[in-house]
Amino acid sequence: MMYRPGRIFLSVPHMGGHERNYVQKALEDNWVTTAGPNIPGFEHDICQHTNSRHAVVVNSGTAAIHLALRVLGIQPGDEVLCSTFTFVATANPILYMGAHPVFVDSESETWNMSPEALQQAIEDRLRLGKKPACILLVHLYGMPAKMKELLEIAEHYGIPVIEDAAEALGSRYGGHQLGTFGRIGVFSFNGNKIITTSGGGALITNDEDLAKQAGFLAAQAKDPAPYYQHSQMGYNYRMSNISAGIGRGQIEVLEQRVKQRREIFRMYQEHFRHTEGISLLAEPKACFSNRWLTTILIDPATGKTPEDLRLGLEAQNIEVRPLWKPMHLQPLFAGAPYYGNGTSDSLFATGLCLPSSSSLTEEEQAKVAGTILKLMQS
Repeated sequence: MMYRPGRIFLSVPHMGGHERNYVQKALEDNWVTTAGPNIPGFEHDICQHTNSRHAVVVNSGTAAIHLALRVLGIQPGDEVLCSTFTFVATANPILYMGAHPVFVDSESETWNMSPEALQQAIEDRLRLGKKPACILLVHLYGMPAKMKELLEIAEHYGIPVIEDAAEALGSRYGGHQLGTFGRIGVFSFNGNKIITTSGGGALITNDEDLAKQAGFLAAQAKDPAPYYQHSQMGYNYRMSNISAGIGRGQIEVLEQRVKQRREIFRMYQEHFRHTEGISLLAEPKACFSNRWLTTILIDPATGKTPEDLRLGLEAQNIEVRPLWKPMHLQPLFAGAPYYGNGTSDSLFATGLCLPSSSSLTEEEQAKVAGTILKLMQS
């Protein structure tokens, strides 16, 4: 994120005020390390908010996904069914494990993993004698996936589920917080997320053994001995006490941030209500989205493309981005199996993410929407 005066960014941090208290206390007590009271405090706060039993905070959402795969016993050569419509951080940890991603397409109602494509992928891999070891699904842009259908399929075939809810803290499905449906849920606290620790992530689970193992591995897998002894390979994935202090202040205002982002989405809806060729993703039944980012689709029949709008908005010092480029289209994953009907390809080709910071002013939002309307009419 490069600073430019007057620039309207896609999604920026938004402090609530109490972060300073937690950080100041850490500085006064000299807890400026990867230990200290803010770490278990933040883990407790996450558990309270999500109604989960255990949380392990780490230095990134990517690290949390890696740990989730590790503690679920993913082995080199295993296949992991993964949402294709996502950021690369979802899929990269599969490669860290020496495992192989099998990409599953989206469906059009939520843009998340398609139950039909998932079923097809599992049955085909079984025919090939390759039972998938795990399902790694994403709640994209804060929108809940179709958890009822997906979990029924996972349970039928006996495949554990990891929820990548990196973008979906505060979102709910059927009244329950996302991240709590699978064996493990993962959040990101990157600087662009709905709340931030500047950089960080968390793993949640109701399984005490999995949580203990994840925390052990995240701290270099140091055996309980008076000297440094290591029987397993671990990682330096710990979150600092300073970052956790920021997180404690941030989570206090999470519900307010969700409300603000949802209001930003509603206002964009109002701005584009009478505009042909622009559509926004509706909230399906049972879904409550935090609306982390407001996204639009542009009908190709208008003659306009997302790149046309992106360049026009950039000229006005407004940051927008295309939707995620699907993983099965990435050079990194060339040749990886893919199951679907091209839904994510179409979304990528016609979609755009709009500025959605919870601190976005009405004047800034009006400028974004007004610029888009002018570009559509030009």
